[in-house]
Amino acid sequence: MVILWTDALIFSLLLFVAAIIYFIRGKEHLKRPLTIIKQSLMGMSSLIILLFFMTIGILDSIHFKPASKDNEIISVLDYCATPLREHGEKTYSEPFATKLYNKEMIVESNENTRWDYPRLKFGGKHLENDAQKLKDIFQKTTIGFGIGTGIFTLLIFAFNLKSKSTFFVLITLSSTLIYLSNFYHVFGTDKVGEDVFYQTIKSIRTGLVLGTLTTLILLPLSLVLGILSGFFRGWLDDAIQFLYTTLNSIPSVLLIGASVLMVQVYMSNHENDFTSLIVRADMRLLFLCLILGMTSWTGLCRLLRAETLKLREMEYVQAAYSLGVKQHTILIRHIFPNLMHIVLISIVLDFSSLVLAEAALSYINIGVDPSTYSWGNMINGARLEMAREPIVWWSLTAAFLLMFALVLAANLFAETVQTAFDPRRNQ
Repeated sequence: MVILWTDALIFSLLLFVAAIIYFIRGKEHLKRPLTIIKQSLMGMSSLIILLFFMTIGILDSIHFKPASKDNEIISVLDYCATPLREHGEKTYSEPFATKLYNKEMIVESNENTRWDYPRLKFGGKHLENDAQKLKDIFQKTTIGFGIGTGIFTLLIFAFNLKSKSTFFVLITLSSTLIYLSNFYHVFGTDKVGEDVFYQTIKSIRTGLVLGTLTTLILLPLSLVLGILSGFFRGWLDDAIQFLYTTLNSIPSVLLIGASVLMVQVYMSNHENDFTSLIVRADMRLLFLCLILGMTSWTGLCRLLRAETLKLREMEYVQAAYSLGVKQHTILIRHIFPNLMHIVLISIVLDFSSLVLAEAALSYINIGVDPSTYSWGNMINGARLEMAREPIVWWSLTAAFLLMFALVLAANLFAETVQTAFDPRRNQ
């Protein structure tokens, strides 16, 4: 087993979340907001979709070296998607196509040549002719849907599932796509003939890593500096305001770009420390998370400062002062709990914005490593494809659909969490 830096951080985060769940279970003051989330159809459906994406990301974070190839590092997801990895084509092909997207000079067995669309090596190779394709796709879609329905039925009997409709859609859609991918390139192939469906699935981990790890980096800075600035005021408040005002005055894209270039120079000067391509790409992803975290904390810090300024003047805080309660106790017992609804909603919203930020940064070539699968790299690669004739539209569409599903689910879940934990709405 091979543990990359981002893998270690992801599993550490999972342990931290498990510890929090264990700590808060049975807490009376959390039962009502958690019940509101559980009873919300939109909230539970969004949570199920997020957990589905997280499962794929975790499978892609368990790396090992296969016995057949000593220098290659793959993940459990790569191993499960071996047909998609190995069944490449020569170049572009449309979704569910049986031939390449461009005409080529084909040399026949009798040494005659003709200008035509060559047949794909993998996509639809089981078909004798294209007239059978639509019927075959319908049959295999029906089979995949039936397998998904059977799995869903078994889960219904085994577990008392909530939001059954969301589970049904996810399971049947996944089963259908997986079954079809054994016979066709369901999202087509890219310029070098790699399956686009495989690329979009692999990009999920990159989006989750950037969204979660970067949020964990910016959260302590925002939380500590924002509360201290609003609670103590005076010279400490002036110093913290000066810090985030100065940082905000620097264009974020230029600051991130300069930091990424510095990381590239460091990695170029220390090539011996990055012996594998995947290790090099993982280290750049980790540095990008650090850079985004260090440049994205100012907005939440300013918001928490303003809320703390308001809370410190509330009657119950003034009463605690009058009774001689120590300042650190007031911060822990009265200020911090009443900021949690802002923190929770900001975490999820920041997660969404960071997933989108990766796409924008990769589009201008200062994002993740070009060898890393990400929706940003897919969109960046689709720039020239959209300008060619005939247009190659499926790479951009596939990246957009997966990114849209993840960001929409995160935003809807954030709205549910805000409604449940906002103390003003619970009165």
